[in-house]
Amino acid sequence: MQKAICYTRYGGPEATSIVDVPKPTPRAGQVLIKTAAGGLNPLDYRVRLGDTRALIPATFPWIAGHELSGTVAALGDGVTTFAVGDEVMVRVGKRKEHTGALAQYVALPARIVARTPKNLPLVEAAGIPLAGLTALQLLDHLGVTAGDRLLITGGAGGVGLFAIQLAKLRGAHVTTTASSAGEVLVRSVGADEVIDYKATKLADIGTQFAKVFDCAGGDMNDLLAATADGGHIATIAGELTPSVLAGFDVSTFKRYLASAVLWYRSRGVVNAAAARGIHYQFYFMLPDGRQLQELSDLVSEGKLRVVVDSTYKFEDYAQAFARLESKRSKGKVVIEFPPA
Repeated sequence: MQKAICYTRYGGPEATSIVDVPKPTPRAGQVLIKTAAGGLNPLDYRVRLGDTRALIPATFPWIAGHELSGTVAALGDGVTTFAVGDEVMVRVGKRKEHTGALAQYVALPARIVARTPKNLPLVEAAGIPLAGLTALQLLDHLGVTAGDRLLITGGAGGVGLFAIQLAKLRGAHVTTTASSAGEVLVRSVGADEVIDYKATKLADIGTQFAKVFDCAGGDMNDLLAATADGGHIATIAGELTPSVLAGFDVSTFKRYLASAVLWYRSRGVVNAAAARGIHYQFYFMLPDGRQLQELSDLVSEGKLRVVVDSTYKFEDYAQAFARLESKRSKGKVVIEFPPA
């Protein structure tokens, strides 16, 4: 058996506790990772609250977390890309072959795992996988290239900070929203212009953007006002759209029901956007070992910075989740596992 941070039911913070769960054995094509640290993301508490139950139906106890760093402890049959002792990181997924991240040992497909940056402490590397891959994949969806003028909302969050840096590496001009407390941070990673969202509405800035990366959610009418006719909004914080179902293993019947529910909930913003030729879509990122290695290499080369807001001990998981849910963190919140 092993210790894991689990949800014992749907609900608030009180639904999370440390639970004894079986220690996994790697199957063919998998690596067993001894966890050094796990990064937290808004998706974590949305799963606990039940917001994603139509897509990710939980069976309790449910191991929390979606990303981790650690050391390879054992190899399944056929794995030749890693060796025992390698320091690695991964974005896990709740599909048939995946599991949660906040357990002492996790067995996952080798194809979604990457080596950690050479110049970064192993604990800090836990803050890369989910936020980094989300930023990279959504910039690809938006087709961001040199010369683009891009709006990124919520720039001081984990995804936003990676998105700013990766967009600048592509040669884009980046405008982002942040509080006055976050302005220095977002400028330090490359933001060209910063809008204080507490003092200024996007509708009042007098500029519209053809490409918008929404990490903040909130007032979609305000976001639409800052989007040019015929533009594209890629969101990770607004209303979910039926397109997110493409990344989940659900039956045809459940897919039909979930699609109907998501269409109904998102129809207001989708229709308002479509009336001006704007493409609005919610995206879930997918685990990808090759892309994650690209991010790791960028960090090793000094081209990409990992910003960690705070680190908490395993037994202080409740404080870590409280920091995450306060929405005041600047960068990643990380839970460090005991070495033994």
